[in-house]
Amino acid sequence: MLEKTFDPKSVEPRLYAAWEASGAFKPAEDPNAEPFVIVIPPPNVTGSLHIGHALNNTLQDVLTRFHRMRGKAALWLPGTDHAGIATQMVVERQLAAQGNIGRRDMGRDAFVAKVWEWKAESGGAITNQLRRLGASCDWSRERFTLDEGLSAAVRKVFVQLYKQNLLYRDKRLVNWDPQFQTAISDLEVEQKEVDGAYWHFAYPLADGVTYQHPIAFDEDGKPTDFETRDYIVVATTRPETMLGDTGVAVHPDDERYKGLVGKFVTLPIVGRRIPIVADDYADPTKGSGAVKITPAHDFNDFGVGKRAGLEAINILTVDAKLNENVPAEYQGMDRFVARKAIVARAEEEGWLKEIEKTKHMVPHGDRSGVVIEPFLTDQWYVDAKTLAQPALKAVESGETVFEPKHWEKTYFEWLRNIEPWCVSRQLWWGHRIPAWFGPEGSIFVEETEEAAYAAAKAQFGENVVLTQDEDVLDTWFSSALWPFSTLGWPEKTADLAKFYPTSTLVTGFDIIFFWVARMMMMGIHFMGEAPFKQVFINALVRDEKGAKMSKSKGNVMDPLILIDELGCDAVRFTLTAMSGQARDIKLSKQRIEGYRNFGTKLWNASRFAQMNECVRVEGFDPATVQQPINKWIRGETVKTVAEVTKALEAPSFDEAAGALYRFVWNVFCDWYLELAKPILNGDDAAAKAETRATAAWALDVILKLLHPVMPFITEELWEKTAEFGPARDSMLISAQWPDLPADWIDAEAEAEIGWLVETVGEIRSIRAEMNVPPSAKPALTVVGAGPETKARLARHRDLLLTLARLDSAREADAAPAGSVPIVMGEATGALAIAEFIDLAAEKARLTKEIAGHVGEIEKVGKKLGNPDFLARAKEEVVEENRERLAEAEAAKAKLEAALSRLESVG
Repeated sequence: MLEKTFDPKSVEPRLYAAWEASGAFKPAEDPNAEPFVIVIPPPNVTGSLHIGHALNNTLQDVLTRFHRMRGKAALWLPGTDHAGIATQMVVERQLAAQGNIGRRDMGRDAFVAKVWEWKAESGGAITNQLRRLGASCDWSRERFTLDEGLSAAVRKVFVQLYKQNLLYRDKRLVNWDPQFQTAISDLEVEQKEVDGAYWHFAYPLADGVTYQHPIAFDEDGKPTDFETRDYIVVATTRPETMLGDTGVAVHPDDERYKGLVGKFVTLPIVGRRIPIVADDYADPTKGSGAVKITPAHDFNDFGVGKRAGLEAINILTVDAKLNENVPAEYQGMDRFVARKAIVARAEEEGWLKEIEKTKHMVPHGDRSGVVIEPFLTDQWYVDAKTLAQPALKAVESGETVFEPKHWEKTYFEWLRNIEPWCVSRQLWWGHRIPAWFGPEGSIFVEETEEAAYAAAKAQFGENVVLTQDEDVLDTWFSSALWPFSTLGWPEKTADLAKFYPTSTLVTGFDIIFFWVARMMMMGIHFMGEAPFKQVFINALVRDEKGAKMSKSKGNVMDPLILIDELGCDAVRFTLTAMSGQARDIKLSKQRIEGYRNFGTKLWNASRFAQMNECVRVEGFDPATVQQPINKWIRGETVKTVAEVTKALEAPSFDEAAGALYRFVWNVFCDWYLELAKPILNGDDAAAKAETRATAAWALDVILKLLHPVMPFITEELWEKTAEFGPARDSMLISAQWPDLPADWIDAEAEAEIGWLVETVGEIRSIRAEMNVPPSAKPALTVVGAGPETKARLARHRDLLLTLARLDSAREADAAPAGSVPIVMGEATGALAIAEFIDLAAEKARLTKEIAGHVGEIEKVGKKLGNPDFLARAKEEVVEENRERLAEAEAAKAKLEAALSRLESVG
């Protein structure tokens, strides 16, 4: 007999171990089985499971379990990312905490060995946490982006791209983290709003040049008065960069400065003559309309400098101090100390015209927390523009589709405006770049050191000294190869032949640029076809009010704590049910508790079935059932199987969960089991046996349909319900997905039971709306009933009285006074409630509640109709108000319908 309650804490680890030991996570070995493949977005080896991971991996597991049960060779391939900067930071902090020397004092080889030690001890935390989530990955195929096979793939890709002129070394601007002293990707840059200023500097015109600058304007904006100036004003939020200025830009159509284009200014402090150039980048409507150009320290200025042929002068060291390219008194100064010194000097010498206080966005390293500098260095770049073209065509042609489809726009925008991809990082933990520097500026790019020396000897005719590049590759470089490198490429493995291209990628919108697009580029270039057929972009999990979760706000929800408290199945079902397209998930603990109650409902229904001897029967054929309620539940089961299957094929996770919830809670538990009670407690042995077998069959189908979403409770019930009746052929994880014939839907039974369900539902609704006491038993009078309704009333009278809590249900020629009308097909039902409620008080209550909703609708509607509110309010606040308006309108309509019914009572 089933225990009274389901205990997730004891069941989950036991069942997961049994699944893993059974080999159920491995793809079917049937050579004719169609592959279904997902490669996991590899979490950082330093990571721990957060709610975003929980959502993303739940959805992957739902799809994997679904397709596995459909007989496909389902492979969910797991692995972790070496996470260059994050892992190096963790180990450096650990070394410092233990009082050890720094990595530079330790040396590269010793430090990297320490990182591998840390990985062996602590690097498996995230994969163990994925097991807690029920992830049915094939752990026998687990990969790591720095394992031997993936490292070989990375070297081969780098070398091939270089020899195909798609990878090169260049001096360009990068995001530079002065603390970690490395280039970082845009994804690792966090924009923070800070208090700052625009310092307005007057740069003196060289060679005695002056011009007439407008200082007054008429109503049409035309200048009416001028002053003679021998300077031009520029503004900056970073005064220290002026020491690296090599130009001033003005818009070519700006009448104020047309005569100055081609002239020069003398850069204060430095004394350098720098030209005034015309460029569309300068905006005449902002500030003075003139912009200082520092090509080595600003991404926009770098572009202006390229177009105008301006010199790029780097004034910073790797740790953001001023270098030898500035006047001696500033050399060695920290950038922010230099800022203050330059502003003080500008004020003292009179070329500081204005300080304009402002709030502005400043880039910070997401891990170091320090201000990021655009920095001019030699780095390795991939010609992303060339590689992007086939990746664009793959989505344009439909070879790969995005769900929801609107994310294709994001993908297209980035690929159509793609810049060269900087793939080198100044770190020690990662894939060391397979490039060796030799005499006379020569570079040898080969897969091995031996091959590099051989190439050098062939070029120079003798052995020469080579030095390998100290840098490592961007973590995203190895991740871009993930769909094929994990399957054994560059070797021609059986897995690669069978499982590439993969089927579906489930990932977040924030890495469409950094990962999805790059996998598309690399997969098509090296494998000849796109790496996946479908990209499903999951939603962002927010708190219950729609705010983004963050530690600083204290609104973070830890999925492992939620699993401990409420069980894994409840967390998974909640995330699946809320994964609708085009909306974020507003997650609350209360919602998860609600879905835990759903699991409890299923458990209790199974206990009820077991206590009533609803046991599976060998050879039972649902096609042969005779009882209307059994024909009805058979048809409802067929429809639910079709609905859930269609939803998961799409995939539309919320629709699948919604269909499951409605069927299990409403159809099976609330209606079928209630309708079955008279038969189960009756004397008709044949009807009782048929109903027991049908209930057991329907419950089995429920367990199969629910298993991908709620694997633990369903597997436990599958095992426990097998204690009676025939033995199971397999664990539920390996059971066959139901495929039921459409002709099992019986229209007559559907109409018959549907009539009963709708009638009881309508009566219950009226009782709730009108505040009819639960103990009251009003009479139901049926007026104008035809033969069919009369027959149904006669057949189901006892059930009506019980389920709707009625005193009587009879036919009459007219409705009695004090009754509320309900539709019963061609007939009209009249529910006599007047004697059980205070009509005047109920009317007053409903009128008052309607007025309250009217007030709410007017208040929120006014707010949403205010363009200023829509422009200023946070997105989640606007969405919350829209939801409040919709809820108020729906409640008002329902109450108005109830009041209208009440008016008919008298």
